Amino acid sequence: MRERVSYETARALAAQAVTPVEEERVALEGCAGRVLARELRAGLDVPAFDRSAYDGYAFRARDVQGAADGPVTLRVVEEVPAGKAPRVEVTAGTAAKVLTGAPIPLGADAVVKYEDTRFTAEAVTIFCPARPGQNIVVRGEDVRAGVVLAASGSLIDPGLAGALAAQGLGQVWARRVPRVGLVSTGSELAEAGEPLAPGKIYNSGRYALAAAIQALGCLPVWLGQARDDVEAIRERLEEGLARCDALVVTGGASKGSYDLTPAAMELAGARLLFRGVDFKPGMACAYGVREGKLLCGLSGNPAAALTNFHLAAAPALKRLAGRRDYLPREVEAALANPFPKASPMNRVLRGRLVLERGRVELEVPEGQGNAVLSSAAGCDALALVPAGSGPVPAGTRLRTILI
Repeated sequence: MRERVSYETARALAAQAVTPVEEERVALEGCAGRVLARELRAGLDVPAFDRSAYDGYAFRARDVQGAADGPVTLRVVEEVPAGKAPRVEVTAGTAAKVLTGAPIPLGADAVVKYEDTRFTAEAVTIFCPARPGQNIVVRGEDVRAGVVLAASGSLIDPGLAGALAAQGLGQVWARRVPRVGLVSTGSELAEAGEPLAPGKIYNSGRYALAAAIQALGCLPVWLGQARDDVEAIRERLEEGLARCDALVVTGGASKGSYDLTPAAMELAGARLLFRGVDFKPGMACAYGVREGKLLCGLSGNPAAALTNFHLAAAPALKRLAGRRDYLPREVEAALANPFPKASPMNRVLRGRLVLERGRVELEVPEGQGNAVLSSAAGCDALALVPAGSGPVPAGTRLRTILI
């Protein structure tokens, strides 16, 4: 087991401890947010035929080259709506009326929009020359058969869902949604909706972390509270390991007389990977693994737990879900407002990214302490302040992790 590891080491050790969950077939209509388990190649050209980009007329471009000197009138031989195959070949001096999305008739190589013509049921008059390919969406313009639509481990977003549907796929192979158990320890906790007795606090960390787990594409599974007793915590861990793919435990992760989570992890058969990280908030933690299942022991302070979760646990859970891009994206952002405190050790600032004056800036709300959860609302990034820094003035550029 390692002590007081860096942010990079923590996320690497946690991620290396897991392997992606198994795959299953998923109906396309329910695939949004799921993770592809297999590479997908296009089996069809999209579109599968040349089609009209507008309502108009299809004809041979060479037949209207003289329109620069005067209008050219063509005989209309057919009307082709979308969804119908043309029946008549376009030959010299003829045109076909086509609707948006309709197949281009054989012989035609250009389309003119209705509004640029004068027409009757029998003829259309064209006033300008046309070039071959004008206003035609050619076969395979969107996707060519054989190209990779998405790699294994890709997240199915709206664009990919549409691309899969365009291939006629009704089902895809996706990773099963991981079940992440959530345990809260501490005899002081009360559940939301209950009367608050003297000395009790509401269990806000449960709901903050459940939301964070769900945002990663995992399913949070509430396993209940455990009092400050090593056997009570172990029992919750054993239950969670039997039911879930990973566990997140809050409270009891430091080194005080009531910090029993690491000992409970070991009693449950877990091998501890590391205890403590060298950033705050979120310094107190204990991560372990049993039979490929990750146990993340976090601080009982909700804001500290959430910060540690984003930096160390989230990449591992994304890898568990099968994501190929499980490491977080980073940018360099300038502080939009100053941070007045010195940072004897590495500090993590919660904030909101904004685009100002052509550069990315981070707005840092007040209240960045271990127990201040309200300032995490609406935050989408974490900035890293190096150890030994004094007060950080506005405009300072910091390494920033997107969450």
